[in-house]
Amino acid sequence: MLTVLGFAMIATFLVLIMTKKMSPIAALVLIPALFCVAVGQGAQLGDYVIDGVGKLAPTAAMLMFAIVYFGVMIDVGLFDPIVRAILRFCKADPVRVVVGTAVLAAIVSLDGDGSTTFMITVSAMYPLYKRLGMSLVVLTGVAATANGVMNTLPWGGPTARAATALKLDAGDIFVPMIPALAVGLLFVIALAYVLGRRERKRIGYLTLDEALAPGTDTETVLVGAGADAAEAKGEGHAARRAGGGTGASGDAPAEEGAEPAGFQGLDPNRATLRPRLYWFNAALTVGLLTAMILEVLPIPVLFLIGAALALTVNFPRPADQKARLAAHADNVLNVSGMVFAAAVFTGVLTGTGMVKHMADWLVGAIPDAMGPHMALVTGVLSLPLTYFMSNDGFYFGVLPVLAEAGAAHGVSPLEIARASLVGQALHMSSPLVPAVYVLVGMAKVEFGDHTRFTVKWAALTSLVVLGAAVLFGLV
Repeated sequence: MLTVLGFAMIATFLVLIMTKKMSPIAALVLIPALFCVAVGQGAQLGDYVIDGVGKLAPTAAMLMFAIVYFGVMIDVGLFDPIVRAILRFCKADPVRVVVGTAVLAAIVSLDGDGSTTFMITVSAMYPLYKRLGMSLVVLTGVAATANGVMNTLPWGGPTARAATALKLDAGDIFVPMIPALAVGLLFVIALAYVLGRRERKRIGYLTLDEALAPGTDTETVLVGAGADAAEAKGEGHAARRAGGGTGASGDAPAEEGAEPAGFQGLDPNRATLRPRLYWFNAALTVGLLTAMILEVLPIPVLFLIGAALALTVNFPRPADQKARLAAHADNVLNVSGMVFAAAVFTGVLTGTGMVKHMADWLVGAIPDAMGPHMALVTGVLSLPLTYFMSNDGFYFGVLPVLAEAGAAHGVSPLEIARASLVGQALHMSSPLVPAVYVLVGMAKVEFGDHTRFTVKWAALTSLVVLGAAVLFGLV
């Protein structure tokens, strides 16, 4: 009974948000509450929610202060050179823009934290997507999938969890998987190329006349809202089409030489820029990420201290600090609210026992004849299980059972552990991953639209990684 209700609850949630019948926050709260009552455990709902909130509170705190920190870094101009470098590479060609998104997300993912990856990637790429009239779900889909492949780094979480759960060395799990993961990353870049060609066909081939010329200090994408590119600073930066039409889906292409309505880009002359403090801010950011990787302090504490330092040094006046906090309050509220709403969903799933029953049913449904192929089975199961469950639930609750079943048929725990990593490309778009709300919130994309667009490509990427692992004899 709990198994059926668990799957029904997840299906109901996904249908409602993908059809936009409910907002994600409302669905994350109301749907599990109703199902909790349906299983006869309504009296324990409060305990389940408090337990879920307690487990996710550190994550919510980390996201809140990380958004403030990186928001301040964006305000003071830390990432402006990245935007300029990407613009010079992309040359306003949608193909290069999407490929650049994949490469940037993969590189930034080396810090091991999805939230910071998405904040930096969206900060750099969002103005360019808006300026060229490109579909923003392409931005979120490619960034999430690239980050999912890179999330398998030993300090990213899943590999460490698999090693802990099965009492293995993280290096023994990860290092042999590098070729398969490299194939997955190449597939994401190839996918970005295909999606970029689709965007080019939809909106046409766009070029920037002077913005990308050697020695140019400003780009059209860095101009404020409502400014006509041809008039901005009198330099005649204009985006023009070389052909192509419009599409029915995604963002409507921008009119020639004009910013899309309501677009607020990064003004190269904004009052919040602190060029004299650039190297301080760069050093602070590198130090913060290094301390995070080395686990010097808990991540929420690091970002809390980092945000306080960034505000104090860059904006010594309390009034200016208050203004910066107010400027980023919308993102902070949206993301932290989504995380606490997700705590209701995870709290009910775990507290009622739905997750355990669903996992036991899936493991029990595996035919005995598949025993010698448990590594392959684990790889396939990692897609739905890491999407519908937290990484903790999968790696500490399900993986040991799969490893035990595989051991009975002579399958090495190392093979099981490696196979368990392949679902991470899909996992990073799960509604149970707090970082995905940072991604869609900053990119101003509906979570349902992101899910509908991304899931198929992310699942395909995971299957490519699994196929490469089988081909290389890793699982």
